[in-house]
Amino acid sequence: MAAPGILLVDKPGGITSHDVVARARRALGTRKIGHAGTLDPMATGLLVLGVEGATRLLTFVVGLDKTYDATIRLGVATDTDDAEGQVVSQTDAASLDAVAIRGAIAALTGRISQVPSTYSAIKVDGRRAYDLARAGEDVQLKAREVTVSRFEVLAERRSAGVVDLDVVVDCSSGTYIRSLARDLGAALGVGGHLTALRRTRIGPFEVASAAGVDTLADVPLLDPAVAAAAVLGRLDVTADEARDLRHGKRLLGAAGRLLVSPTAAIDPRGALVGIVERRGADVKSAMNMPEEATR
Repeated sequence: MAAPGILLVDKPGGITSHDVVARARRALGTRKIGHAGTLDPMATGLLVLGVEGATRLLTFVVGLDKTYDATIRLGVATDTDDAEGQVVSQTDAASLDAVAIRGAIAALTGRISQVPSTYSAIKVDGRRAYDLARAGEDVQLKAREVTVSRFEVLAERRSAGVVDLDVVVDCSSGTYIRSLARDLGAALGVGGHLTALRRTRIGPFEVASAAGVDTLADVPLLDPAVAAAAVLGRLDVTADEARDLRHGKRLLGAAGRLLVSPTAAIDPRGALVGIVERRGADVKSAMNMPEEATR
């Protein structure tokens, strides 16, 4: 059986996130591998995989904030809001000035209401939106509240009536960068779409620490305790407290020791006992880790 842990992978373009999971399963010799959020085939960058018992930690990773590097092309709109779609409109963007672009970007920063791309993986009546769209069906997705804490232009290039913006975006989970490109182009009256996307961060995990898909068998996994503490913070417990938590008992009067709730309980061996949370003045296990996931 493969050792439990978290695997950081730098996905290349042109393959799906499921392809990466399949390669990891072959490389590590186990079927029990899951991921904490996909990337489109066009996109590159960080995927967080859980192996064996550490797959249980992925639920705490999915909702973390993320950072993306992206290139937005203004002047051309596509049906998928990215470069893989069909062009639906072209408008000369040569007259756009930097002040107008900055103003439109400012309006898309902060807490905003965003309609996901029609060609997204969101389910509508049990079917993926992109499957419905490709079948020619009318797809109406509801707007959702997301937070874009940083939307910054790093470079600007102009040619043949289009404006290409290299940007960096810090955002909440569930934010669609394709939708930001689409909405920026719409606000400026010229249309826009995404031509490149790279995810560089998920919570505390950075793509600089990730492995390439051809080296997965040789990369040490991130220990479950280290990963959980990085995501949630840690509560050091005694051997007796660890035993009680594993048996479903509360730690009476221990809530004052938790800086955040939930948090990762770590025993004296450095093993992850589980995820714990406050219950009044006590600490109670919200998720115990199986013994084999802590060795």
